[in-house]
Amino acid sequence: MDLSTVDSAMSTGASAPPPSGLARAGNIARKVLFIPDDPITVEDRHVRGGSVGASNNTLTYVEEDPTVSGWIKDQTPTGGDVRAYLFGLFPFLEWIGRYNTIWFIGDLVAGITIGAVVVPQGMAYAQLATLPVEYGLYSSFVGVLIYFFFATSKDITIGPVAVMSQLTATIIAQVHKAHPKLAATVIAQVLAVLCGAIVFVLGILRLGFIVDFIPLTAIGAFMTGSALNIAVGQLPGLMGITGFSTRDATYKVFIHWLQHFGRSTLDAAIGIPALVLLYGIRTICNWAARRYPSRAKVFFFLNTLRTAFTIILFVFISWLVNRHHRSKPKFKILGTVPRGFKHMGVPQVDHSSVVAVAKQLPGAVIVLLIEHIAISKSFGRVNNYTIRPSQELIAIGVTNLIGPFFGAYPATGSFSRTAIKSKAGVRTPLAGVITALVVLLAIYALPPLFFYIPNAALSAVIIHAVGDLITPPWTVWHWWQVSPPEVVIYFAGVIGTVFGTIEIGIYTAIASTGGLLLFRLAKSKGEFLGKVVVYDNDKLSTSTREVYLPINHADGSNPSIPVEEPLPGVFIYRPNQSPLYPSVGSYTDQLVWYIQQKTKRTNPTSYPRLGDRPWNLPGPRHIDPDAFAADPRPTLKAVIWDFTSVEHLDVTGAQILEDVRAQLDRHASPDVVEWHFAGLHRPWVKRSLARSGFGRIESSSEQVHKPVYAIVAHQSDASDQLEKVEATAEPDTERPLPKPVLSLDRPAFHVDIPAAVASVYSRHGYLGVQHHHQPGKRGEAGLPSPGSSDKARSIDEL
Repeated sequence: MDLSTVDSAMSTGASAPPPSGLARAGNIARKVLFIPDDPITVEDRHVRGGSVGASNNTLTYVEEDPTVSGWIKDQTPTGGDVRAYLFGLFPFLEWIGRYNTIWFIGDLVAGITIGAVVVPQGMAYAQLATLPVEYGLYSSFVGVLIYFFFATSKDITIGPVAVMSQLTATIIAQVHKAHPKLAATVIAQVLAVLCGAIVFVLGILRLGFIVDFIPLTAIGAFMTGSALNIAVGQLPGLMGITGFSTRDATYKVFIHWLQHFGRSTLDAAIGIPALVLLYGIRTICNWAARRYPSRAKVFFFLNTLRTAFTIILFVFISWLVNRHHRSKPKFKILGTVPRGFKHMGVPQVDHSSVVAVAKQLPGAVIVLLIEHIAISKSFGRVNNYTIRPSQELIAIGVTNLIGPFFGAYPATGSFSRTAIKSKAGVRTPLAGVITALVVLLAIYALPPLFFYIPNAALSAVIIHAVGDLITPPWTVWHWWQVSPPEVVIYFAGVIGTVFGTIEIGIYTAIASTGGLLLFRLAKSKGEFLGKVVVYDNDKLSTSTREVYLPINHADGSNPSIPVEEPLPGVFIYRPNQSPLYPSVGSYTDQLVWYIQQKTKRTNPTSYPRLGDRPWNLPGPRHIDPDAFAADPRPTLKAVIWDFTSVEHLDVTGAQILEDVRAQLDRHASPDVVEWHFAGLHRPWVKRSLARSGFGRIESSSEQVHKPVYAIVAHQSDASDQLEKVEATAEPDTERPLPKPVLSLDRPAFHVDIPAAVASVYSRHGYLGVQHHHQPGKRGEAGLPSPGSSDKARSIDEL
């Protein structure tokens, strides 16, 4: 081809762009560090693409590789991005202007309902955390009030929860052993501040996606194990039994409870009826709602108020029994609860308290994240809205940073109260403000009534509340049917909690999940594909199409359907996911083993002496030329990788691909194995492959074939409809020039598998095969025709 043709091609749009400032700096750095220049420059690529396009009467297209400077530019926020980010920190600004009366009515009902639930629950959870009950009220007030400003979920209620309260109690006990001078309230507030700071930073940095690495089964294990731990720990309080620690492992507490069962006190006469009443009201209301659907809403609200009703009832009973025995009550009661925010002030966060609590932070932060994000995502899916996990982390962080100034301890999203709030018809996060007013009223107006609340009744409230956190058996059975290994992880997490602590259960579930994920990555297997021609069973459809299925039908496709394998010596391989450093070795090992089993060496005398032969090369001691010639296996010609599912390619993956290519070249020596890649849709993957030496087609023979690539051609001047065809013949020069889909300078990169197969077949004398199956009669096979004489004319291969 003469230079005028190339110049013409370059002048029609194939000129290389000028290098950027960062590119020029990189060139200078390479010279200073003696790094060799790229063997193929941008100018070379444009010359190659322009010449290929000109020789095939197509428009020239050379894809520009992504650059580091371009990536940095894309990731650098603009002024508009910064404004949107700051505006997004306060999501209520997006909807507060549309607030209306109908929304207010729904929020008012839901807010009052949650207020009636959170007041007794907050006091019970504070008792669970071994803190004065008023701290639960403080946490409830701050949580629901602050969440309004940062919420992306209308349903979530932030406040004290059972699991975090139990973990707080455990942390207080552990820290108090080493630092007995630190008060429990100080430890709890320092824990809240530190956890809030960590979670807030995660949210500000938009790292909410890290929660996605914790799967549903690990969350279920954590919730179930924690619920069992909490419920068993409350059994002694329910029965009024003392004399042993309720902070031991769950199984030990249960054994001690049975051993001391005979020492039950009058508290059992309060606790057991309260627990029975809670479950009885729920059972009756649920039955009545099903029996009378028209009144289901009424029974729902009656069911919601069961906790408040139970507490009020037993406060009245306690008053009747203990009003003349305030100093020595007949059973344990709360006693004096201060009115208002008596513990407001700056938290005592100093170096010694931070050091004392620091080692307990990982488990506490995980609990805050898991429970809140899991609940918010779940209710978002149910109610058809999408939360922003990072923004939710900001809400948790701010709540726990500000809460201790009011006397609060660590708080996060509550599953039970969120479910109630959703069913109560909440419309916006403003319902949290109404709940805060209810809690504020309780803090200032109801403390005299709190004096007579029985401790056993609060234990019943806690046991009843955590019962809903236990994963039901039918859910576990469904998990088993979906993914049995994850159920093993679930039980491992539960057992870790029951026989250890909540932290051990969390770490066990997360570590097991991470191990399973890495194992699945490391042991990933790909599939060797063949072609099947199919058509739809729609009577109106008369066209067929090609699909590529695993040759061994490992995907569950009908094994009675014959799969047409590629031509001898050609292999189509599809990795199931990106060949990154944990998995690329598994893919290439499978590929090399299969190819060596299905092909023979091209040159039997490549190792003339026995001592030259590698020790691990299978076969007889001496190669028999006649036996080698009689070997029916073909020699290796080409490998086609289906990269449709590949999103990334790292350094390890690229290097191993280079090593395997060299290994297979030795197997096929003196021939050169062609490597083709189909379905490439990520620019950085294309760049990584090209910089590793892929994309060009090397040939060991002197014969050169015309490259085959996918183009888009105009059907007519009056129609905008486009069709994809293979550039295997000269187009009509009177029509507009067709446009290539992919870059012309990399003929080994293809838009799909049929395009890659067509390219391979054309180079080995099978260009007449129809690979992009055109509409035709049903059952038209379109199979390869080895005897086809429709050969591509040779051109200068660049």
